[in-house]
Amino acid sequence: MNLNNFRFETDADGIALVTWDMPGRSMNVINPEVMSEIGQIVDAIAGDAAVKGAVIALAKGVGGADLAFLQTAGAEYAKRARAEGKEAAMRVLVEETKRLNLVYRRLETCGKPVAIAIDGVCMGGGFELALACHYRIASDGEKTRVGLPEIKVGLFPGGGGTQRVARLMPTPDALQMLLKGDQLKPAAAKKMGLIHEVAPAGEIVQRAKDWVKANPNAKAPWDDPKFKPPSGKIFSPTGMMIWPPANAIYRRETYDNYPAAKAILKSVFEGLQLPIDLALAVESKYFTNIMLSKEAAAMIRSLFLSMGELNKGVRRPANVPPTNLKKIGILGAGLMGAGIAYVSAVAGLEVVLIDRDQEAADKGKAYADKVVSGQIAKGRAKTADKEALLARIHATADYEALKGCDFVVEAVFEDRAVKAEATKKAQAVLGPDVVFASNTSTLPITSLAETSLRPDSFIGVHFFSPVEKMMLVEIIMGEKTDAKALATAMDFVRAIKKTPIVVNDCRGFYVNRCVINYMLEAHLMLMEGVPAAMIENVAKMAGMPVGPLALTDETGVDLAWKILKATEADLGEGSIDKSQKKLIETMVVKDQRFGRKNGKGFYDYPAQGQKSLWPGLKAIAGKALDPDALSVKDLKERFLFPPALEAARCMFEGVVTDPREADVGSILGFGYAPYTGGTLSYIDGMGLKAFVARARELAAAYGPRFAPPEKLVEMAEKGETFYGGAGKQKAA
Repeated sequence: MNLNNFRFETDADGIALVTWDMPGRSMNVINPEVMSEIGQIVDAIAGDAAVKGAVIALAKGVGGADLAFLQTAGAEYAKRARAEGKEAAMRVLVEETKRLNLVYRRLETCGKPVAIAIDGVCMGGGFELALACHYRIASDGEKTRVGLPEIKVGLFPGGGGTQRVARLMPTPDALQMLLKGDQLKPAAAKKMGLIHEVAPAGEIVQRAKDWVKANPNAKAPWDDPKFKPPSGKIFSPTGMMIWPPANAIYRRETYDNYPAAKAILKSVFEGLQLPIDLALAVESKYFTNIMLSKEAAAMIRSLFLSMGELNKGVRRPANVPPTNLKKIGILGAGLMGAGIAYVSAVAGLEVVLIDRDQEAADKGKAYADKVVSGQIAKGRAKTADKEALLARIHATADYEALKGCDFVVEAVFEDRAVKAEATKKAQAVLGPDVVFASNTSTLPITSLAETSLRPDSFIGVHFFSPVEKMMLVEIIMGEKTDAKALATAMDFVRAIKKTPIVVNDCRGFYVNRCVINYMLEAHLMLMEGVPAAMIENVAKMAGMPVGPLALTDETGVDLAWKILKATEADLGEGSIDKSQKKLIETMVVKDQRFGRKNGKGFYDYPAQGQKSLWPGLKAIAGKALDPDALSVKDLKERFLFPPALEAARCMFEGVVTDPREADVGSILGFGYAPYTGGTLSYIDGMGLKAFVARARELAAAYGPRFAPPEKLVEMAEKGETFYGGAGKQKAA
């Protein structure tokens, strides 16, 4: 055998130990070379009489398929389709995508017992390999996880996962696992029947060998002629209680925006009616089609490849040495400051949390206590973790405690004077050399930097609420911000395991400019007489995770009023929409409806029970349109187009300089329809000519805010795209 990614050795009992350890990688992945080597290994196990069985061991985690390879496969299909026709190209692609499924099936039916010892992460195609083994044992380590997360990047398991999981678990549980893509701890996976045993890491290989010795005639449950799926036949009383609700739940959760989710349902539904080999062929057929979908291509690019590059610091200045952040200061112990303190302490950093008095500072620290206590209650943390975490947060009103801090984040009230005072107090203690960051959502960084001792060491770090859940941080470069400040901010964001995007300074930065346009459209619809419930539901149909009215409540209706007033004061009456002003002013000034924070906004929030839309919204609008007369297509696009148009403007203005950051920022920042791949991918995916034409139609029907920017029109005429190179160069 010619093996580069595996080690193969046989012991005195004839048990082969196959160790998966790809050189030069922090994690194993599945690519064509690995598939070929697994095939060689299966042949050796099956064909050598001296080999009585095998144990597969993971020298490091398995992250599933190499998604860059899958992207290449799609490009190869397109190239072959142009040269040889779609039918010939599809035949080649199907054969290529079936390889993994076939080699796993050969392993499963090799006639000898095969066990796998899992220590660390085992995801996607790696876990499908485990499912093809006759016995699965996992370590009880904190980092050990198994799962099939393909759905999160627009794919679904194509190495037998849909068929084997559906034969190991009751159908409802199998569908939930496949459609959610969660990572499972070993104990949970054992309870679900996905693995057989959990043991200390140092024992799992030997226990696997012992099992192989004791079970020479092992075979998969579904290869027993008497095998019956856990939930019985599809067409049975039990099946009829499963599949109609499953289809209804799928439509409620996805609105048919995610082809991979539908393919999972179809693959399981059809596969459970067939013998395993035919079922695997069905899975391969669906996998190939999904791999070629534009949704999968967009999600793989944005949510895997681009996000991975950003997380690795692709935008970090290469000529600045790594910083060694150990202690940080946070000014302001309100909701944002407390959240930043919590995630920093989780990352192992010492935190000085400062507020105007000790009581306010302690309240901020108590937030960390509350969050980690909730995790303990759910079994996700231990009491010792809580004690260590809280010990790293020093809550105080004394600015002198900032001495020794390597980095400072100002997160006080969104007011220039308050921020300036906090900055001066902190720099009086620290001096000018410590990089200073302001967590602001609206105030331009360049103007805030004027109050600092060194504007070149001043930078913006825009967190999103709640900090512990939102994965994005928008790093804002002021006009004078230097490379060291950027590198330090990047190192901090990566240390707390958030995804950074780098943008240039302007009013609202990037994400808020996009999300404000999303919420604006809802407010205008409401004032046109579109029913509030229809607004919220159609936004979700468009792919948004949260309706725009609910989102306004979460961010604060009073904040929307402050932004409107500030925009009007700075840019004049023509800079805001009068009907939106009437709506927000009535709610905040007249009716004191500030959002979730005071229990009343676009929704009412009773102390007991679920929130419900406020009936008084109809009176503010003063008119009501017939929902049956409205175009759902138009309403959906009225939510998708404004953020995309604003993202394009941000590129042309140089606020965002990389389409990867525009797309990842839009999805992580406010949940822009993930199936599109993000704002700019939405434009590219539709095609610039088609997008421009549709934008003009919307502009004619609903107003000039939908008019495409002139540079976008030029790109469309030249056949350019944001990811094709020319568009990116034009925008930079």
